Amino acid sequence: MPQPLSHTGGLAPAALTVAQLNWSANGRQLLDNISFSVPAGQMLGIIGPNGAGKSSLLRCLYRFLQPDSGCIRLDERDISQFSGREFARRVAVVQQDTPAQLDAAVQDLVAMGLTPHKGWFEFDNRDDRERVAAALARVGLSALAEQPFSLLSGGERQRALIARALVQQPGILILDEPTNHLDIRYQIQLLELVRSLGITVIASIHDLNLASALCDHLLMLDKGRLMAQGTPAEVLTQQQLSDVFGVCCSITPHPQHGKPQICYYYGYQADGMSDPDIASACHHKGTAQ
Repeated sequence: MPQPLSHTGGLAPAALTVAQLNWSANGRQLLDNISFSVPAGQMLGIIGPNGAGKSSLLRCLYRFLQPDSGCIRLDERDISQFSGREFARRVAVVQQDTPAQLDAAVQDLVAMGLTPHKGWFEFDNRDDRERVAAALARVGLSALAEQPFSLLSGGERQRALIARALVQQPGILILDEPTNHLDIRYQIQLLELVRSLGITVIASIHDLNLASALCDHLLMLDKGRLMAQGTPAEVLTQQQLSDVFGVCCSITPHPQHGKPQICYYYGYQADGMSDPDIASACHHKGTAQ
């Protein structure tokens, strides 16, 4: 079984462990023998081109999809053994598509996160209201608590959904492309917020430089297979980006945080390159700089 690594390289307890996970649909193998573990309290980024299996993997992790085979363990228990309410107390999810037309007030949407902790017909109490207020303050939305959710900007909606997740008090937060359609400032702000929460985070991220800067570990998927896993420096290499994404790039340490910073080369259409030509072209472009 895969062993998670801490920042110092020693063994760290795993919040979630996946072993030999397989899932197929309509005769296509969409996840093929995926194994990894997530260290408790760290942020794991899932990267890969469109169709790589990122969303399918996340949907298996939060039990929307039932894998064909393999095991997903949370706190050393198979996730299938948890009741729905118990699982919701452990794992919160922010999906890719937000319900933009929802008419509920922001504070009411956030209060929905209390549901796994409440009994049937149990009303919210003072502690519940304080928890909602604290979550709104944490994401910077206190001033918009009574605003209809539908009137929020894209970045504000994502923060409101994260506040709802915080009210669930989960140990693990799963996000599917949380920065989709956001301006760059709000992409950075949102991921910095998520990273600051002090819980285990698993997020699919489209922007590789954002993933490099803000994630402790990365999984690189391609066509449903796990191509690489490790620290950003271990995963984001010129060869692996060429093989998986079909791009030419150079990689240097970021001047602020020192993690890999990717600089892409251009001219694919003009060169008329097909996939087998990528590696050779990357070599020539790199040596020409």
